[in-house]
Amino acid sequence: MSKVEDFLTKKEEEEIVEAIRTAEKNTSGEIRVHIEKSANGDAFNRTLEVFHYLKMDNTKAQNGVLIYVAVEDKHFVIYGDKGINDVVPINFWDSTKDIIQSHFKNGNFKQGLVEGILKAGLELEKHFPWEHGDVNELPNQISKG
Repeated sequence: MSKVEDFLTKKEEEEIVEAIRTAEKNTSGEIRVHIEKSANGDAFNRTLEVFHYLKMDNTKAQNGVLIYVAVEDKHFVIYGDKGINDVVPINFWDSTKDIIQSHFKNGNFKQGLVEGILKAGLELEKHFPWEHGDVNELPNQISKG
C-alpha cells in the first residue's frame, strides 16, 4: 500500500477525528494526525516541518501533539511542542508509541491511531487539564501531504 488514499477508509478517518474530539475534551492540548506517502528523508525532520506548516507551534500553551505517518516509508513519529516537553518525563510518549506500533505491525492502522490518540489525550490531561474558557485552537481533521 503506497497510496495515502488507501491507508484509511472514509469511515476510519471519521473514527479517528472522533477520537481526537474525545481526547481533547478534558485537556487544553491539541492533537493532529498528518498522513503522507513519504517523508522523503528523515521522518523526524519531516514531522518538524509539518508541525510548523500546520501552525501547531502557535498554540497558547505550546501543547500541540502531531502524530505523523509516512505510509510508504512505514514510519510514524509522535511530536509534542515545547510546552509539553518542558513538563513531562523523557519517555513520556513511549507508551503511546508502543500502542500505535503494536497495531501498525498487524495492519490495524485505524485502531493504532485511535488508541494512540486516546492515550495521548489522557497523558495531556495530566499536565494540561481543560479549564473553563479553553477553545479548540486547531482543526481536528486529518491532514494529508
